[in-house]
Amino acid sequence: MAPRKLKTPDTAPLPPLSLPLPIPVVDRGETALPDANFEIELELLLEAIFRKYQHDFRHYARASVRRRLQQALHDLGFATLSQLQDRMLRDPALFARMLQYLTVQVSEMFRDPSYFRAIREHVVPVLQTYPSINVWVAGCSSGEELWSLAILFEEGLAERTVFYATDINPDALAIARAGVYDAGRLRAFGANYLAAGGRRSLSDYYHAAYGKAKFSASLIRQSVFADHSLATDSVFQEAQLVSCRNVLIYFDRALQDRAIGLFHDALARRGFLGLGSKESLHFSAHAGDFEPLVPRERLYRKL
Repeated sequence: MAPRKLKTPDTAPLPPLSLPLPIPVVDRGETALPDANFEIELELLLEAIFRKYQHDFRHYARASVRRRLQQALHDLGFATLSQLQDRMLRDPALFARMLQYLTVQVSEMFRDPSYFRAIREHVVPVLQTYPSINVWVAGCSSGEELWSLAILFEEGLAERTVFYATDINPDALAIARAGVYDAGRLRAFGANYLAAGGRRSLSDYYHAAYGKAKFSASLIRQSVFADHSLATDSVFQEAQLVSCRNVLIYFDRALQDRAIGLFHDALARRGFLGLGSKESLHFSAHAGDFEPLVPRERLYRKL
């Protein structure tokens, strides 16, 4: 029997933003005056992106967004965010390029190996008692976390597991689906895999040629890739495990609470939640809805 679809959670809009206080900028050892115009233009740009393209970055951590937009101005040759906004509203291709700046795509396979070892030792034994398993990899970026979990589950749970890999960046989703990575990264990937408790050689799972490594499509034979935003979208499927690592650190508190609320609503009774090493539920509005399973590895279980 197919897993039940969940009710759509309350998707009331996030609280209104307030303009952040200007932050002093230090340049060449001197204190420069804060650029109030940049902050105003930044607010207007994020609002314009939401209204035109339905991507909501208004509750992303402001310091990170500021740095990325400054880099975009430099690389794309615009003097101000207002100039960038004017062009972007009329040029969807430019917005597609902007997504590469506004989304973070830094990862590696079995990143923080102790996290995956903890899943192997504390989560997999429980999931082995289930007839079917759904795993949601939220904010999957270019897929390294997805493929890591797929390899881990291949060693015992593959036949009964469906992976749902979601992100807001279509280019990143395409890379994740293809499972092709530079061969120069394989040494680090392999070391992480063994440190995570891998039982074979990582090379058993990919074919290398012409400086690239393509991981076996059979690993994700039961996978769904989808455009899904933690800022605006709702729960779409029940899951026994949600893994969302190093995504919440780029959100402000309101958006973190919304995302964790989605994870809570998506998880089945006593489901598992995994976060990044610098993320925590301690100050979340949903802290009381979970219990620590392996606190050091940011693994939690729904109450």
